[in-house]
Amino acid sequence: MARPVQQIVDYFAAEPVRVSAMLRLPLIGLIAVLVWIWEVDHWLPELYAVILGVYAVVALLWWVAVLRGPVPRWADYASTAVDLTVIITLCLVSGGATAALLPVFFLLPISVAFQDRPIWTAVIGTITAVGYLAVWIFYSKRDDKVGLPNMVYTHFGFLLWLAVAVTALCFVLARRSARVRALQEMRRQLVSEAMQSDERHNREVAEHLHDGPLQTLLAARLELDEARERNPDPALDMVYSALQETAIGLRSTVTELHPQVLAQLGLTPAVRELLKQFESRTDIAVEAELDDVGKPESQALLYRAARELLTNIGKHAKANTVTVELTRKGDRIVLTIADDGTGFDPAIVAQYVAEGHIGLGSLLARFDAMGGAMDIDSRSGRGTRVTATSPSEPAIPSSVPAR
Repeated sequence: MARPVQQIVDYFAAEPVRVSAMLRLPLIGLIAVLVWIWEVDHWLPELYAVILGVYAVVALLWWVAVLRGPVPRWADYASTAVDLTVIITLCLVSGGATAALLPVFFLLPISVAFQDRPIWTAVIGTITAVGYLAVWIFYSKRDDKVGLPNMVYTHFGFLLWLAVAVTALCFVLARRSARVRALQEMRRQLVSEAMQSDERHNREVAEHLHDGPLQTLLAARLELDEARERNPDPALDMVYSALQETAIGLRSTVTELHPQVLAQLGLTPAVRELLKQFESRTDIAVEAELDDVGKPESQALLYRAARELLTNIGKHAKANTVTVELTRKGDRIVLTIADDGTGFDPAIVAQYVAEGHIGLGSLLARFDAMGGAMDIDSRSGRGTRVTATSPSEPAIPSSVPAR
């Protein structure tokens, strides 16, 4: 099964949140181990265990939440603030065992750096260092037996250096991320312009064929028909049949180059007409549920996908039934085409592209570049289901479903 491109994009967009959530679990484990192996007379075990236990449960629930779906950006910031608060609280209730938790203070700024927010990383790194020093000062003033070792200042210096280092690293990552996003946007614009140029060229060729060769051919057929009426001749009948087939083929070519129904009526009527043509030239039954989606900006891309997929089904699938669904989900248009044919291995699409068969591979690349997605779910002998999701579309007034 091929993952939808948009799902992959969303997955990597949320990856910093997932990395931070995953790093938090071994962090808690490290705290538990340090508490277990470090012999300190000042522990407050009951309170410490309660705080650490609640922290572990919350961290586990948070990890499950980020794995199940996207979370608001502010929630990740809030989780980092909770981390910092809990660590400092653990130090306070430890009764002077702050040195045992030193590695935790080093790990906390590193986990924040994955969020690609240099300023936020610098703030958390600085607060972590100052918090470590403040806890030591607090206990040195509270308990003369604890004192304030000189090594604490060295640790404080290391923590400040770490804050600077991870901030610089985060700055580099943020710049690279912004550069990648800019390149992706440029790629999307280039593909969009290429598609628009392709559509303009197809429209010009279609208009030329319709207004020139097709009209000439229809006029010749009309004159030949009159000649047949005056002088019936089998030879003229054969020529007339040839002209008739040529006219039909030329009309079909004009329609494929620039379907008038798509430009004039929108995507839903165009797909419905496409299905009628598919049924007329194949023995495959079609079940369609087509909502009225108007004229979305990506209608040419979705129409091309429908035409390519239906062509592939007619040529290769050996299917008995095809199910087509067209609907709007949020700000995207979703086209789903499924068949009960022989199926195939989606992994061979790349091989087909390498061999020059770029139909389906071209569609995948176009959807990817435009910010859409195409999910291919297929197995040999179990049919194929392709879900094409458009790029983000402007909102339109609610429409009445047209079945």
